[in-house]
Amino acid sequence: MPFSILPGAFPRSRWFKLLGVNAETIAVGTELLTPFRQDTNSLFLTSKLNELGISVDFKTVVGDRRADLVNALQVALARADIVIFMGGLGPTEDDLTREAVAEAMHVELTRSPELVTRLEEMFAARKMKMAENNLRQADVIAGAEVLLNSRGSAPGQFLYVVMEGKSKAIVLLPGPPHELFAMFEGQCIERLRKIAPQRHIAVRVLKIAMVPESHADKRAAAIYTHHADVETTILAGTPGEVQLHLRAQAESLEEARNRVDTLTSLLEDEFEDTVFSAQGESLEQIVGYYLQMRGATLAVAESCTGGLLAERLTSVPGSSRYFLGGAVVYHNALKTMLAGVPPLMIQEHGAVSREVAAALAEGIRDRCKSTIGVGITGIAGPGGGSEEKPVGLVFHAVADDSSTEVVERQYPGDRDRIRNWAAQQALDMIRRKLM
Repeated sequence: MPFSILPGAFPRSRWFKLLGVNAETIAVGTELLTPFRQDTNSLFLTSKLNELGISVDFKTVVGDRRADLVNALQVALARADIVIFMGGLGPTEDDLTREAVAEAMHVELTRSPELVTRLEEMFAARKMKMAENNLRQADVIAGAEVLLNSRGSAPGQFLYVVMEGKSKAIVLLPGPPHELFAMFEGQCIERLRKIAPQRHIAVRVLKIAMVPESHADKRAAAIYTHHADVETTILAGTPGEVQLHLRAQAESLEEARNRVDTLTSLLEDEFEDTVFSAQGESLEQIVGYYLQMRGATLAVAESCTGGLLAERLTSVPGSSRYFLGGAVVYHNALKTMLAGVPPLMIQEHGAVSREVAAALAEGIRDRCKSTIGVGITGIAGPGGGSEEKPVGLVFHAVADDSSTEVVERQYPGDRDRIRNWAAQQALDMIRRKLM
């Protein structure tokens, strides 16, 4: 692919006119291809690029191999307008981003005397001797602008290039997040703002409770397929949660938001009260909002979920205002001791039963003097099931001063999924009770 590098910024009119500009982030580091490290820099960059109206269409992770880095840049330039490397700018032999970009662009690296002096002064100020290999960090790709690093030794670089008549940008950023964040915000945002078309992106996330993903998509697709100006993605969240991610681009933020809001309204009409959030809140946050609005309090008695419901409720800051507490009543004796479940009831119906779930909810509510009580009992597996009561059977109960509702469900999956399904169902029952 033939390239030409443009020294310095070029006029905005030369930036090819598109409905939108897209980007690709390339995380560099063999450690990111192991189970022990994750690329989090791309999440930050995606958020900042979206604010500029730039969509991130591709994310790539590449090990510390020069040939792979060269190939990654060539592929990225064929499909993205802005390519951002993250990492590989250190002083060691496996820091190869500079060399790979220069090779892919068929240009030379030149050692900058100014950067050499800056490195020497930085190490001297720290009263440290600079290693010889640190000088590699002063190598600059021909035609690149240097991005000074106020938080580390590795400078970044910014290149404007033209490929097949289309103007593009290549950005090299250091890998450590505290260095990358500062460099991007301080030195890249304004550069990108000047060359990106005036586009704005609006995003909305609808969260739906206890509707199977396939059912949700069938109902939603009948609506969102008629709105091509909004990109819609359906995702399965935690067990018992489906998310509809809506995203629109427009020349003004108001127009983008209007497109998203129009589709949001239609989808909310379709799914009605199964939609629990349109702003990205978790179900436990929504339950907390309702409890505070009603001036209500909550207590729980959990068997098969083993405290998972309480953990989710207390993960919300300020939950002590409405969540009083509760008990994990795994052993039958504790169901009686802590939630007042009659032993004869357990003997007659079994610990996993509609009757015991109701008694747990009513008993913990009475013991804790809460507005609402919740009881959960079931068989999470992998053992303990029977033909009559198989693994995955869970009873959930929610009680207040007027009534007790019990829901029976049979959940698929392993122990963790069953427990998560059960906690989600209980939270949704609380939400509906408060609505």
